[in-house]
Amino acid sequence: MISDGARNLVRVGVLALLWGSTFLWISVALDGFSPAQVTFARCVLGAAALLLVCRLGGHRLPTDRSTWRHLSVAALLCNALPFALFSIGQRTVESGTAGVLNATTPLWALLLGLASGAERDLRPIRLGGLLLGFAGVVTIFAPWRHGGLVSWNALAILGAAASYAAAFAYMGRTLVGRGVPTIVLSSAQLLAAAGWSALFLPVGGLDAPQVTVTSVGALVVLALGCTALTFHLTYKIITHEGATNAASVGYLLPVVSVALGALLLDEPVTLRMTAGMIVVLLGVGMTRWRPRRQVAAPGRTGDRLPEPAGAPERS
Repeated sequence: MISDGARNLVRVGVLALLWGSTFLWISVALDGFSPAQVTFARCVLGAAALLLVCRLGGHRLPTDRSTWRHLSVAALLCNALPFALFSIGQRTVESGTAGVLNATTPLWALLLGLASGAERDLRPIRLGGLLLGFAGVVTIFAPWRHGGLVSWNALAILGAAASYAAAFAYMGRTLVGRGVPTIVLSSAQLLAAAGWSALFLPVGGLDAPQVTVTSVGALVVLALGCTALTFHLTYKIITHEGATNAASVGYLLPVVSVALGALLLDEPVTLRMTAGMIVVLLGVGMTRWRPRRQVAAPGRTGDRLPEPAGAPERS
């Protein structure tokens, strides 16, 4: 029997691997499709895959307007808005600087959790882990070696990171813990995201794509693995561990990115990068450490909301 802690670690590992490979698949897909087409296709294909799983599992999408209103807001904050901001920001901001700005998501999540009162498990070791993880990301990317740290485009990327954090917090407060299975929530949110992304199609998304086997294959992997599965896992982590812990997975993305670059592209791994990766792993480990004798009281499990009485088990 696998313990809850082991399941959570597996979810975090798989989520970090998929998220960390996202930009690799995007770059390949962009060889044949425009950014607007990639965004729309990954949302549509990802939603279709999750809807099929819902159908096979006997689940139905929500029917009440309130849930769909919350899902639409979450899809805007977690999909449409950050995608657009990243597209704007990365026109001039170099990848190293963008990586550091993107890694502020866990810190934004912490600030939002404290401001809203949802963050109720801020032990010193956990706070130290969040700060140490960010320091490790800075060490990996070395933003002082790049340009564009102070600019409107850099501000756009910082806004995208804050938008992700706001989305996680919003999803945790309005959608999880309401008796709706996570597979239903992730399916419905991607469906709403497809609607938002369709609004961007008139901007460079109506041109005929240069279809190749490689670009189509990358788009399918991006949609099924890096979109559908990651959204489902994100909801799982928010449900079981809270929004801040879900956001802290972002610290692992540079580690995965560097590792994939070394394994698949023969990119060099410097001593500085190695040191940064070790610091990141140590920081993330600190955020997840709990004393063995600590027993969480109802409603005191980080920023996870208490389950409603009689809520069905999520799938």
